Amino acid sequence: MANKKVSKSKEIKIAIAGLGNCASSLVQGIYYYKDVKDDDELVPGLMHNIVGDYKISDIKIVAVFDIDKRKVGKDVSQAIFEKPNCTKTFCKDVPKTGVIVKMAPILDGVADHMKNYPEDQTFLPDNKKPVDVTAELKKSGADVLISYMPVGSQKATEYYAQACLEAGVAFINCMPVFICSDEKWEKKFRDKGIPCIGDDIKSQIGATITHRVLSRLFAERGVTIDRSYQLNVGGNTDFLNMYGERARLKTKKVSKTEAVESQLAKRLSYDNLHIGPSDWVPFLKDNKVCFIRMEGRKFGNVPVELELRLSVEDSPNSAGCVIDAIRLLKIALDRGIGGTLISPSAYFMKHPYKQFTDERAREMIEEFIAGKRER
Repeated sequence: MANKKVSKSKEIKIAIAGLGNCASSLVQGIYYYKDVKDDDELVPGLMHNIVGDYKISDIKIVAVFDIDKRKVGKDVSQAIFEKPNCTKTFCKDVPKTGVIVKMAPILDGVADHMKNYPEDQTFLPDNKKPVDVTAELKKSGADVLISYMPVGSQKATEYYAQACLEAGVAFINCMPVFICSDEKWEKKFRDKGIPCIGDDIKSQIGATITHRVLSRLFAERGVTIDRSYQLNVGGNTDFLNMYGERARLKTKKVSKTEAVESQLAKRLSYDNLHIGPSDWVPFLKDNKVCFIRMEGRKFGNVPVELELRLSVEDSPNSAGCVIDAIRLLKIALDRGIGGTLISPSAYFMKHPYKQFTDERAREMIEEFIAGKRER
């Protein structure tokens, strides 16, 4: 493979594109868990304390890109708490990192309707000249870039994916623009010997993973699902971005629907399965409330109905998955593996290259860590 990047450093250098709520939770988490002991196998909030040989304290932030004038030019430790970020603060004492947030190209990252809302709820694009992201990635020595672009940012997501290819940096695509699950993009990463994980991050315990597991439970217990919906409301910029311009939701709806449908014994018609963001409720801030309904038939064709309400702080939920994905990519870099990592993508992402049950995907991750699977 050409340009294969083989890394042997114990340190994991990360770059972040989009310093919103999800990035804030990730950065806070890096410092919240930095003193966890090696022999602590069960740590509240973590799926893995150690992944391979890598602890959370091995992760170092080396570059950050954003477009908001309240964040650009500030140290990451300060910028993560600037508006419009509204996620819970669970680690107040984030030390100065020495990493200054750089102005990124805006491209299609800011929807037009966002300018119609109060400043503390929306983006305020800076007028500074954007940096060359590829050059900054090379200069920083980043191993991994995490993309947190707003939903609907096709051009911006592709820009960061291409920058990773040119800079030799592994890529985590947390958004529903199909890169790692697209054959042409996947081949580009595989040919370059650069690993990637995507697309569209799941939560540790969120709407998609809960709906998937329940759908699988119904199927495995012989219950036919006739109709189901998943409705989500929240008050952060992610929901506002999707609320005002429904066209940006196209790939998001595909991603979330595919994640659930893949677990059904029989796919449902468009009229009988509805999944997607439903409304923006400002006072909820980073809290997301999910409503799931499932209607089915059990033994004797007797009806069964399930209704569930789930309330979660949205951004720490995703960070709990990204913190493992970063370390799994580092293992792939160490081993010189390129292309989409099949098992982590299946476990952590709504729209992976290949769908598996979550139980099987978890087993596959453990096999990958142990070196029993290539990807």
